[in-house]
Amino acid sequence: MHLAYPAVLAVLLFCVGLYGVLARRNAILVLMSVELMLNAVNLNLVAFDVWLRDKLHAGQALTLFTIAVAAAEIGIGLAIVLLVYRNRGSSDVDRLRDLAERPDGSDPDGSDPNDDTTDGADGAAGRPRPDHRAEAAA
Repeated sequence: MHLAYPAVLAVLLFCVGLYGVLARRNAILVLMSVELMLNAVNLNLVAFDVWLRDKLHAGQALTLFTIAVAAAEIGIGLAIVLLVYRNRGSSDVDRLRDLAERPDGSDPDGSDPNDDTTDGADGAAGRPRPDHRAEAAA
């Protein structure tokens, strides 16, 4: 078998994964696209290992290491996505920018961080928020 066949297939897999990372908004689909890109790299590693007839099979050993790293990455990534979905109600990647802290200390929605009441966005206007700073000090 020629080296060109698995190399072309790996390029196609990598391009589909790259498109998925750049174009998708759902965090789970982005993680799946990253996995697709890692599998394209694994395909290249094994193909070049067979083509070079390496006695130590370094490409296959590196592929096993990549699979282990990908499994850890997907486990942690899915845990983060599930927590974000549980807290926000959406796994939209564009809405995750709201998690960033502003340099001036204000909330991303423009509200006062020292305000003890909710802003009414969740239908609980006037109800006091729990003070996490007081709990941390206790």
